[in-house]
Amino acid sequence: MGGPKDEEPPILLSMNPENESRNVSPSIIELVFNEFIALDNPNKNILITPRIDKDEMEVIANKRTVTIKLNQDLEENTTYVFNFQKSIQDITEKNTPENLKLVFSTGPDIDSLRFSGNVRYIFPQKERNIKDVLVGLYEVGDTTNVLTAPPYYTIQTDSAGNFRFSNLKGGKYFTYAWFDGNNTLKAEDKTEPYGFILDTLVLDKDISGAQLYLSLADLSELKINRASSTGSNFDVVLSKNPAELTVEHPDLNQELYYRLNEKNIRFYSKKHVNDSTAIRLTVKDSVGFSIDTTFYAKFVESDRAKEKLEVTTSNKPFIRRIHGEFNFNKPLLHVKFDSLYLAYDSASVIPIDQSMLTFQDSLTRRKLIVSYTPVDTMQIESFRLIAKDSTFFDIDGMTNDKELTINFRKVKADVLADGFTITVKTEELPIILQILSTRGEVIHERYLEETNKTTFTEIEAGTYQIRAIIDRNKNRRWDTSNYLERRQAEPVYYMKSTDPEKPLDILIKAGWELDLPIEPIKEVGLGKETKTEEKEEETSEEGQ
Repeated sequence: MGGPKDEEPPILLSMNPENESRNVSPSIIELVFNEFIALDNPNKNILITPRIDKDEMEVIANKRTVTIKLNQDLEENTTYVFNFQKSIQDITEKNTPENLKLVFSTGPDIDSLRFSGNVRYIFPQKERNIKDVLVGLYEVGDTTNVLTAPPYYTIQTDSAGNFRFSNLKGGKYFTYAWFDGNNTLKAEDKTEPYGFILDTLVLDKDISGAQLYLSLADLSELKINRASSTGSNFDVVLSKNPAELTVEHPDLNQELYYRLNEKNIRFYSKKHVNDSTAIRLTVKDSVGFSIDTTFYAKFVESDRAKEKLEVTTSNKPFIRRIHGEFNFNKPLLHVKFDSLYLAYDSASVIPIDQSMLTFQDSLTRRKLIVSYTPVDTMQIESFRLIAKDSTFFDIDGMTNDKELTINFRKVKADVLADGFTITVKTEELPIILQILSTRGEVIHERYLEETNKTTFTEIEAGTYQIRAIIDRNKNRRWDTSNYLERRQAEPVYYMKSTDPEKPLDILIKAGWELDLPIEPIKEVGLGKETKTEEKEEETSEEGQ
């Protein structure tokens, strides 16, 4: 039988050079411990500031000794910090020394300035603990930034997003934070959320309380990658997904139709076969880049098989009004009304007519909304919206090949919360106020232009998330940042619960009448000068 589990981390016996050495420029660094040592991805997990070329660095563990061969020259009169994080472990239980770091200077002085703060995601992640988020400082004279090269100083946040730089030299810096999922020490703007502070960090004293927020902001060029015929249709393929799209043509929605699938815009035409026609296209992406162009689309006869019509449905319980949706993969051209109806009881039906139908977007004609308000005397608790096969016909003449059914149930009055008021604690307007399911689906949305307060009635009891988006450019949607245009992402405020395990889940019970506040988040910024007593407290914490 084995002995008790080893829970003690390795103990550092010596360093060469010693911690806080001055006037040293080592080519090799050695650390000796009291037990055998293993390494865990040292080139990733050892954070070194100012930056050096880690690709040249070799890290070797041999019994109780860790040897780092730098294989490069260090800068003169510079303070270096090696933060070992979890790169060094004991060989049996993977215990790691806490707060293990080495500080030395190649000159006579050790830099001692500090900078601290917090990083959060604008839209909270499913994983509560923050992982692989870095904060970087770039010297003002540096022509690189977080998207092009690693920073001069780098540090990793803790699981709550807090960071604390120490041993910084005085100077002027730009501040960034980013999720470094691929360990490149810089952000990939298409896939990795990042944030920045626009104000210059003037570091001549300790600064604390900085705040950064992370969001995706793809600054790559918006362009047309391809425009060509595809079968009898015409495709325009963009370099990235558009946030706004406008198509102009005299026959739009009469003889010319289009659909948007992510980056692909497909045009359909019956009139312009074997002919070219000019189409004006205006596109804007999520960071505000735009294209305004006119191109000629040629539609040719083709024997290629037509794309099949695909239909999906969605619904939600109704209180007074039934609301069902049919979603199509192509523009819808015609509805056969004699095979579309609401059914209730065992044999009763309500025919659907044109007045009950609307398109969410009349230009793309891909989401058909069916609405009906039952009269109070019906006392019916459930309905079925039925579309027989061959009810819907798309632009290609294709139709649904099977029957579609959407079920609805009536929400009983005794499970409704009636009259809860939400107040967003800000004077900044307009506000996009959203009530979401715990899966992140928007259930209710209101646009507040003249007030920061609104009252909801007849909301089904349940658990929700409630957020407020400050719509600073008044375009009725959230906008991310654009560093090139010196624009921060629009703030998003979430209502907080008292449950520490589920801080965003808001429980709404039947019969409740409540006043619910949404508090604003801290603005992006550099923070403030650290007072003497705060600095002493930080020093005490680091020494623990």
